[in-house]
Amino acid sequence: MNHTFDLIVVGGGIVGAATAYQYRQRHPRARIAVLEKEPRAAAHQTGRNSGVIHSGLYYKPGSLKARTCLSGYAQLLDFCAENAVAHEVCGKIVVATDAQEAARLRGLADRGSQNGLQGLGFLDADQAREIEPHIEAYEALWVPQTGIVDYVGMTQKLLERATDGQGSVRLNCRVHGLKRSGSIRRVETSEGTFEAPHVVVCAGLQSDRMAAKDGVRNGIRIVPFRGDYYDLTPEAAHKVRNLVYPVPDPEFPFLGVHFTRMVEGGVECGPNAVFSFAREGYAKTAFDAEDSASALGFGGTWRLFAKHWRYGLGEYERAFSKKKFLTALQKMMPSLAMEDIIPGRAGIRAQALDQQGQLVDDFVIERGEAAVHVINAPSPAATASLAIAEEILERVAQS
Repeated sequence: MNHTFDLIVVGGGIVGAATAYQYRQRHPRARIAVLEKEPRAAAHQTGRNSGVIHSGLYYKPGSLKARTCLSGYAQLLDFCAENAVAHEVCGKIVVATDAQEAARLRGLADRGSQNGLQGLGFLDADQAREIEPHIEAYEALWVPQTGIVDYVGMTQKLLERATDGQGSVRLNCRVHGLKRSGSIRRVETSEGTFEAPHVVVCAGLQSDRMAAKDGVRNGIRIVPFRGDYYDLTPEAAHKVRNLVYPVPDPEFPFLGVHFTRMVEGGVECGPNAVFSFAREGYAKTAFDAEDSASALGFGGTWRLFAKHWRYGLGEYERAFSKKKFLTALQKMMPSLAMEDIIPGRAGIRAQALDQQGQLVDDFVIERGEAAVHVINAPSPAATASLAIAEEILERVAQS
C-alpha cells in the first residue's frame, strides 16, 4: 500500500476535510490522505453540534473568528448548493427578556454590523411574536443570515471531493507520532508510516496533545465541556419555527440554552455547558483517568472554576434536573411544559484554556516541527471551515 502523499491531514472532522478540499482546489493533481482514528468521519464535534450556519454576530471585529466566519459562510452556501448538501438560510431571533438584556442587544447588533452582517433589525414584542409565536420577548434582534445545515453530510462531501481518484481517507488510523527529516514529514500511525512534504493536524479534542508531540509549547490546554440537549416532542415542535437564541451574558463564558430547528427535522433545546471528566465521553457519568488528570492538573482549570463556580454549579444542576433545564428554556418560552421536552444527544466542546484560566476566544493555528496544528477551533469553526482552511494553507506554504 502506497503511504506517500503530497498532503496528509490528521483528523476527519469538518476543518480537516475543508483543508484537504481547499488544497485539492489549488493543486488538482495532489494526492491527499486524511487520517481519522474513528471508524467514521465527523464522529465528534462536527457530528454533535447544533447544525447552525453562523453569521458572525458575536465575534470581536478584526479577530480571526470574525474574518473567517462571513467568508466561510459564503463559501459554505456555495459548496452546499453545488454538492446537494441539505441546508437552509432561515434566520434567527436573539431574544432580550428585560431592559438590561435589551441594552446588551444593541451592542451585539453594533458588533454584527462591524463584522459585515446585512439586514439586522430590531423587533418589539409583537414583531418577535409574529416570527416566533410562542416566544416572549422584551425586545429581539432579527438576524436573517443565520441558517441550518447537515455538517456531517458536508464533511463527507468535502472528503469525497478532496480525495477522489488522487488520495484516500484512512479510518481507524490512530496517529502515534510526527517527525521531520529534511523536507519530508512522517506520520507514524497504527496503520504504518505515512510520508508527505506537508502535514496538517486538525485533531479537535486531542489538538493540544498532538501539538505537544510536535514540539508546540504554548501553555494552552484543552479542557472538555459537555453540552446536553433536549428535543421538543413531535407534538411540541411547532412551537419553534426556526432559531431562537438568548442574549449572551458577558459575565459567563458560554452562550446559554437556545432553540434550534434541525435541517433533518425536529427541534433541539440546549446545550448547557458542564465540565467533562472525559474528552470523548458523552454520557453524564463518563470518566477517563488521563483526561481528568490533564484537566484537573492544569492551573488554568482551577482559576476558571474559581471565577465561575456559581455558574458552573447551575449548569451541573441543569445537567441532572429536567425541571431546572426546563426553567432555563422557559425564560424565553414561558408556555413550554415538562411534557414538551425529551432527553436528546450530547456533545463535547474542545475548549482551550490558558494558564490564567481564560477561555482562548479566537482560533489558534501554529506551526510545529513537522506539521501545522489547529489547536483551538470552537464555534463558529464549522461555519468558517472553508475560510479557516485558507488560513491553514497559508501557513503550510510558509513551512
